Amino acid sequence: MKKLLKNTLTFAVAMGISLSVAAKEKLTLLLDWFVNPDHAAIIVAQQKGYFAQNGLEVDIVEPADPSLPPKLVAAGKADLAVDYQPQLQIQVAEGLPLVRVGTLVGTPLNTLIVLEKSNIKSLADLKGKKIGYSVNGFEDSLLKAMLNSVNLSSKDVEMVNVNWSLSPSVISGQVDAVIGGFRNVELNQMLLEKHPGRAFYPEEHGVPAYDELILVANKNNMSKEKISKFLTALEQATIYILNHPEEAFKTYVAYKPKELSDELNRLAWKDTLPRLALRPRALDDHRYERMAEFLKANGLTKAVKPLSDYAVEVK
Repeated sequence: MKKLLKNTLTFAVAMGISLSVAAKEKLTLLLDWFVNPDHAAIIVAQQKGYFAQNGLEVDIVEPADPSLPPKLVAAGKADLAVDYQPQLQIQVAEGLPLVRVGTLVGTPLNTLIVLEKSNIKSLADLKGKKIGYSVNGFEDSLLKAMLNSVNLSSKDVEMVNVNWSLSPSVISGQVDAVIGGFRNVELNQMLLEKHPGRAFYPEEHGVPAYDELILVANKNNMSKEKISKFLTALEQATIYILNHPEEAFKTYVAYKPKELSDELNRLAWKDTLPRLALRPRALDDHRYERMAEFLKANGLTKAVKPLSDYAVEVK
């Protein structure tokens, strides 16, 4: 009898563990690029077990093509993708069934960068200069607004496509400035290469403030309950990072030691932390509405869509 009871208890415990594992819902997250400090909350949530504590098994995927993640989510091939607020609004205007469900980085990171030693001390000094860029579209509008703030236009500068070689092109003198470099990455990269840069910030020169990195889901096929669990884990990770920045950095590096254990990641980590969204699920209506007006005014969208069409606050 005792043996039977023992076996029954053992079976029950085993089944309990099995059911616990089975209860974890799978969620696929597509990053916007290779892992970097912009993804701090995601990586720490994975490494510290916050996703698991909230009943999730999260598969973090680094894309071979950075343009694909939102399209794959729109096609129902993944649950979430890391995206950019202005790009989301453009993508929705193009017909993709996407919706913002959370925020990772709550300030702009995009900058216009020149060499610190150059004679470009203000935006007005860009007249007649070469400006490098990687992607047409939103960055063109950023630059246009910034130039307009000092009574210049795109006709006053020469645009040069440098692909993804932003800081090398300005360091080498191929161009006088670049638009599209992130202030927490490219500036640190230039500093490490002993060619410090000077940054001009779009949000200080005619561009509405916006959320740089957000999370998007398929508006027609998403589980709000699962996404809410994901955002809860993200908030737990963010709080841990802010309370324990050094320990959190070690946790982040341990995710991919060979790629992340370097001085650039350490410097970028320090500069990124103040920009992490403290309330990942919170939605700033006014911020999205102002950007919608900006995009329409610059010809990137044809109409201002209702905010509820492309952004929600998941409870």
